[in-house]
Amino acid sequence: MTDFLSEILARKRRENARRRRHVGAMRAVERPPQRERSKRGIRALSRAPGAAPSVLAEVKFRSPSAGEIRPWSAGEGVRVARAYERAGAAAVSVLADGPGFGGSPLLVRRVAEVVSVPVLYKGFVLDSVQVDLAYDVGASLVLLLVRALSDSDLHALVVQIRELGMEPVVEAASSAEVERAVAAGSTIIGVNARDLSTFDVDMSAARDCIARIPANCVAVFMSGVRSADDFREVAQSRADAVLIGEGLMRYEDPGARLSELLGAV
Repeated sequence: MTDFLSEILARKRRENARRRRHVGAMRAVERPPQRERSKRGIRALSRAPGAAPSVLAEVKFRSPSAGEIRPWSAGEGVRVARAYERAGAAAVSVLADGPGFGGSPLLVRRVAEVVSVPVLYKGFVLDSVQVDLAYDVGASLVLLLVRALSDSDLHALVVQIRELGMEPVVEAASSAEVERAVAAGSTIIGVNARDLSTFDVDMSAARDCIARIPANCVAVFMSGVRSADDFREVAQSRADAVLIGEGLMRYEDPGARLSELLGAV
């Protein structure tokens, strides 16, 4: 069985080493904190009483397990992101990883420049140089994987992200990982229904896990939502927000599909 996550993280460490050498040869860049980014991100993903979960709509062209999800073309990521915003997305997630997911930091920047909703930088963040990059391209939210980080590294990255005025979205895949996310001081905690080692999806286990997120945290249900029935089931759970990517990107008009799902709840 292929361990997709281990392969991705090994590649990401090589990329970070190259980036560190590049950054080391450049003049230091001042990055003043942008506190409003964090506030906007938390507000966007919070669920109002009596309302449906907000949607974090994702721009993702491919995945290691599924291959191509949507044909890539120049400007397509920006077009999809704009359609998401018009359809009612509370925030937009953008894959910053190229080889595995067909994204890039440049795509994050281009989306952040054209939408008014917060943008999540999703790039398998392991190193402070990636946090600086997320800031530079205009992200409001930065995804951290509990499974990929030691407790000390997780806490350090949470602190760095907040110091720059962004907000971490800390992704867990088990009750033990939820506990680690809470211990790291996370405000936004996601539970991924997709196992990133095998890319198998277990919606039931994810719903059970998300119920363990403390009430004072924002809970995000990640992956696996493809139909109106899926969305309605998640809406009955603890989830404040739902991340939907492939369930939108496979449609000819992802924005119209998002409108359908929002209208079904």
